[in-house]
Amino acid sequence: MKVKARSIRTQYWRPRTDYASQVVTSVRGRVSNGDIVLVSEKAIAVASGLIIDEAKIKPGLVAKWLASVWIRRFWGGPLGRISRLRRKTIENLMEYPIQEGSAHKQLVLRTTGLLQALRHYSEGGIDASNLPYSYVCLPIKNSEAVATEIREAILSEIRIMTTVIIVDGDVTFSWRNLHLAPRRVQTPGLIHFGGFFTFIIGRIFNLKSRQTPIAISGDKLNPDRALWLAKLHHRLCGKGVGRTVWSMSNNMNTTLTGITWEMLDSAEHRPITLVSLEP
Repeated sequence: MKVKARSIRTQYWRPRTDYASQVVTSVRGRVSNGDIVLVSEKAIAVASGLIIDEAKIKPGLVAKWLASVWIRRFWGGPLGRISRLRRKTIENLMEYPIQEGSAHKQLVLRTTGLLQALRHYSEGGIDASNLPYSYVCLPIKNSEAVATEIREAILSEIRIMTTVIIVDGDVTFSWRNLHLAPRRVQTPGLIHFGGFFTFIIGRIFNLKSRQTPIAISGDKLNPDRALWLAKLHHRLCGKGVGRTVWSMSNNMNTTLTGITWEMLDSAEHRPITLVSLEP
């Protein structure tokens, strides 16, 4: 099967952006019947205003322990090594910011639970990359309804039948037909039993890792095809200001919380990938 894929550049989607209209405008004149439209969950979440200022969060004792001991000593030590994390990642974790990190872990504990808080990043879909100051975004609650909203907007405005997939940049680990998702998602065939254990198992056994299609609206796709498309989208959509808070601060020559909305506006953002499948 021949695959044609293109990423589509847009403006940065600030809160209160009409993401469905943005997708329709972006694919108009480019999309054909049967095409697949992939959209980054992060962009939709920010546009929907699912952001929280962690500077306003008061951490508890468990959150402080997670930031100061669990992340720095365990993820920055044995867990990082057995999980085959990159050396630079381990070095960053060894210097994990205690004050900001404690507030972040408190939010994770409150919203996604302990098993996700034990992870070193992207806990339950909570993400701090490509956001300003101390903001983080929460995951979309009903991703399948959002995917359907976008698909129906394309159908209504352009009269084109598509399949819409929403993609989380965090990875699902696969072994044959077993697909272990980092969180509970609405994509058939992907299972979840705790973000921390999923990550550890996947990394230790070097399982195939691909970005996670959290919802699909339109034609049915088998899990392996959906995961392949999600990875393709992730590869094409670029990094924005940076994939992590550390790379963001380095790229913009500022502190971990020094990123501004204007800096984000100036970067290249490609939250949409359009895929055509031809026999």
